Amino acid sequence: MSSTAVIGLQWGDEAKGKIVDLLTDRHDVVVRYQGGNNAGHTVVFNGQTYKLSLLPVGTLRPSITSVIATGVVINPQALLSEIEQLRSRGIPVGENLLISDRAHVIFPYHIVEEAVLEDSRGVNAIGTTRRGIGTCYRDKAGRSHAIRIGDLYHPDTFRARLEEIVGQKNILLKALAPKTQPLDAAKIADEYLGYAAALKVHVADTTSYLHKALAAGKRLLFEGAQGSLLDLDHGTFPYVTSSSSSGCGIHSGSGVPERNISRMIGVVKAYTTRVGGGPFPTELNNEIGQHIRDVGREYGTVTGRPRRCGWFDAVAAGYGARISGVDCLSIMLLDVLSQLDQISICTAYEIDGERTTDFPSQVEDLARARPVYRTLPGWKRDVSTLRRLADFPAEARAYLDSLAELIGKPVEIVSVGPDREQTVFCKS
Repeated sequence: MSSTAVIGLQWGDEAKGKIVDLLTDRHDVVVRYQGGNNAGHTVVFNGQTYKLSLLPVGTLRPSITSVIATGVVINPQALLSEIEQLRSRGIPVGENLLISDRAHVIFPYHIVEEAVLEDSRGVNAIGTTRRGIGTCYRDKAGRSHAIRIGDLYHPDTFRARLEEIVGQKNILLKALAPKTQPLDAAKIADEYLGYAAALKVHVADTTSYLHKALAAGKRLLFEGAQGSLLDLDHGTFPYVTSSSSSGCGIHSGSGVPERNISRMIGVVKAYTTRVGGGPFPTELNNEIGQHIRDVGREYGTVTGRPRRCGWFDAVAAGYGARISGVDCLSIMLLDVLSQLDQISICTAYEIDGERTTDFPSQVEDLARARPVYRTLPGWKRDVSTLRRLADFPAEARAYLDSLAELIGKPVEIVSVGPDREQTVFCKS
């Protein structure tokens, strides 16, 4: 094995963190390449539960180099808090963590601006985490208001640029929300220069580092955040995140070309969830949906928000698999479905009387989609203690076979619980 990528194929929250954790020991470097502290991975490691947001899962192992690459947007205060939380639990975070000097910085005005804009949308709110991720990415694309991690190490230039930016942001925020208190550029600069000093040991040209690691034969593991259906370009726009969260974002977010990645693993839940606004054809607003939410503990790692739950959508997941170019599937949380009499899979949509297996490019069309279901018998048996696919109930194996058939990729990993050992490797 050389380099591997772990990509979510749904609307995020697919339990990618567990798969990254399982594969970390087979790699030398773990790379987070997009998103910010709006994403979260829950990992059960050595009997302890860790909730990571900005830090790559590899940070839990001091022998692994963890990289926060160029495509990530960073709130320095949140990152330092996360580092300190790990250190307080006995996890050393030192030179094994590298932070790209090209990564863009989230400032207080990004957070205020995002909240103001989200509130202004009313019932049409996108459902952001209000952590300034989208507004930071917008400034990155606009360039004139963008500040990168490396800029913090040129204090005089940084202060001058921040003074200009904050002045313009105050005018904008006052126009959008007249009661907003103006921000103090000098105070923000002092605060962020303090963060920069604390992070300096970690800051590097990570693009150069990754290419040197590849040349030295190091094995890289790319850790995706969010999911393919939230991709800015290819997801259910505008109800998406602000980065390329499908496999398409690996190369721009890390600087590593596609040819250097030999294996792409697509991660899906055994059902479908989504957080925030946007159409969700298989959503279950009934007792089954609540059962899945309760048994699966479907509440956001970062926000604590209850997730919307529904049957597995093979049209959506199949689309995610195609745009991300995955080689195989990892099916997560299969155990959550064990108490159900029957289980349905969406195999197609009906839109305005026409049946299709294509995922709509326009959110209005997806909102009119009616799922066409294949219903299978449930297995009514606890599978959380099983470790071999051959020991699974026939009904559970039939369900897995159906997912593989509909998505068109083999199932190689099945998770039946949160712990590392609650994992079945189908080829072993």
